[in-house]
Amino acid sequence: MASSPGSENGEKKLAPRRDSNHSDVSRSEIENAMNRDGNAHRDHEQDKVRDPDELLDEEQRKRFEASAKLENPLRGLSAAELARRGEEFCARHGLEAEDDVRAFRLGAVIAGHANQYDAEMPAGLQLTEREREVLDREVTHKWSQPTMLYAVIVICSLCAAVQGMDETVVNGAQGFYKHQFGIGDPESKRAAPYICCAFIGCWLTEPMNKVFGRRGTVFVSCLISAAACFWQAFTNTWWHMFIARFALGLGIGPKSATTPIFAAECSPPKLRGALVMQWQMWTAFGIMVGYVADLAFFFVPDKSGISGLNWRLMMGSAMIPAVIVCAIVYFTPESPRWYLTKGRQAEAYRAICQLRFEKVQAARDLFYMDVLLQVERETMNIGQSKIKEMVTVRRNRNAMLASEIVMFMQQFCGVNAIAYYSTEIFKDITGSDVIALGASLGFGVVNWLFAIPALYTIDTFGRRNLLLTTFPLMSLFLFFTGFSFWIPKESPAHLGCIALGIYLFGVVYSPGEGPVPFTYSAEAYPLYIRPIGMSLATATTWFFNAVLSLTWPSIVQAWTAQGAFSWYAAWNLVGWVLVLLFVPETKEKTLEELDAVFNFFYFWGHYILRRDIEAPKPPSSGDVLQYAEEKRRQGSLGEREKRQHDPTARV
Repeated sequence: MASSPGSENGEKKLAPRRDSNHSDVSRSEIENAMNRDGNAHRDHEQDKVRDPDELLDEEQRKRFEASAKLENPLRGLSAAELARRGEEFCARHGLEAEDDVRAFRLGAVIAGHANQYDAEMPAGLQLTEREREVLDREVTHKWSQPTMLYAVIVICSLCAAVQGMDETVVNGAQGFYKHQFGIGDPESKRAAPYICCAFIGCWLTEPMNKVFGRRGTVFVSCLISAAACFWQAFTNTWWHMFIARFALGLGIGPKSATTPIFAAECSPPKLRGALVMQWQMWTAFGIMVGYVADLAFFFVPDKSGISGLNWRLMMGSAMIPAVIVCAIVYFTPESPRWYLTKGRQAEAYRAICQLRFEKVQAARDLFYMDVLLQVERETMNIGQSKIKEMVTVRRNRNAMLASEIVMFMQQFCGVNAIAYYSTEIFKDITGSDVIALGASLGFGVVNWLFAIPALYTIDTFGRRNLLLTTFPLMSLFLFFTGFSFWIPKESPAHLGCIALGIYLFGVVYSPGEGPVPFTYSAEAYPLYIRPIGMSLATATTWFFNAVLSLTWPSIVQAWTAQGAFSWYAAWNLVGWVLVLLFVPETKEKTLEELDAVFNFFYFWGHYILRRDIEAPKPPSSGDVLQYAEEKRRQGSLGEREKRQHDPTARV
């Protein structure tokens, strides 16, 4: 077979034939020509079979490239290069002290080697024995943390207690102020703070965080809550009480949205779930203390010129933890991640140094956090508004869906029907206010005590598994409670079975749907839209809280207690299905690494569509386009690429 003649510029295109007649053509030129022709042929064949919508546009390409880096953007860099980058970080942000530069050089190397601090260090750069001991204790004694970190958690817990107390002090006070204000309608509802939270309070979160920071928002919201509680104690008409309680929502909304974020951003990943869940645990504690306050002030007599002193003391007592928070919150550091969003890395370093034992820990976490946040900005800030990206960016959309599910179900699992109306439920059975408050206090004690095991299980058993385990049990116990109303009132078993069902519901609610929603929502969103996402999540829970408060009396009247409890029991089964399909696990990952978790819904593809796919792992940055296009073709072609990864839980 004859070869093609060369062109005027000397380029030769040859058939793959080794023949002595072509001795003027080198073997390498023949192989190069073959490769060019082969690549062109493959590209042509791919273009013929590829659908136009499978081609990634520039925006999608940028997103996939940035998302892929989130696994560890420092992977593959040498120890010397990592140390150099740590030193450059210090130079850029004015951290000139010798020990700070050393800490960032070491921290960058440790972050780049997935916390394997025994990896080879650059010459002249070694950890001290004290630093090695502290890094070891991160794994072996994860609860060993600096006092200042626990101070932050105490403040967040007191914020939660404010909310819990307000939910239940009104439970005991309403019987007195209704009588005093002439509110005789048995169908009257109490939802003013929750309506305000849903439509006004929660949406103040983003601007308040932007202006005041996490600490400042906590301070302002607790100040509003304290003033509103004080105001409630001095009301003399029903509309005056309504305005005071509506104003209370202006404090509850930003506080409930910001406090879990504040705790999440200050906590190390292996403890984040346990520390953030303090919000719900101490809300339960506040609920219990609210019942204690109701009983403590129940028999307080009126004084001359002061009518209704007992209920006024009940309502005003909820201001005490809010005042304590206002007094001490500025003694704790601001969230380091908030400082990073403002470009104030030096202040972020000073803050995180108070939250870690050693500077090398603080430098490691801050350096890695800053690198991942830069990648996150590349991923997310691509020409769209933040609110638009809540829906248009898949990672954000998936996080929003998951957090909205858990927040919605926190209300429609039925817990607040018990928390708000348990006193009335028990009073209808016993006819005694004191016995009813005592029985309600029992629910508060159960709710708090059984939240304690979640300190361990939320970061070991996991958020998702806790929900999947407890939803069926909550449904069972609500059905049991509702059906117990068919027992004749004359029977001692009537009160006993109803109380047992309510208490057992509290036992399984407290470690599951109690602490998980706020923990999950606080960590689900990327930093740049986290306040907006948390505002939406808390607005959802407060909106449906108001819906429950407004509808429970009507549901009981229309369907009887049996139907009302069964209605929420059925919703728990719906919640189980929704969690199974749409809520991925988030335990023990950094807030930035969760971008990879929410980029794909593995369970849906693997278990529902029955596709043979691996659990989602971000690819190496050098193979992004191939990975992205493979994922897009995966459903129709039924193929998957075998990739080997070394996933490591990061700090």
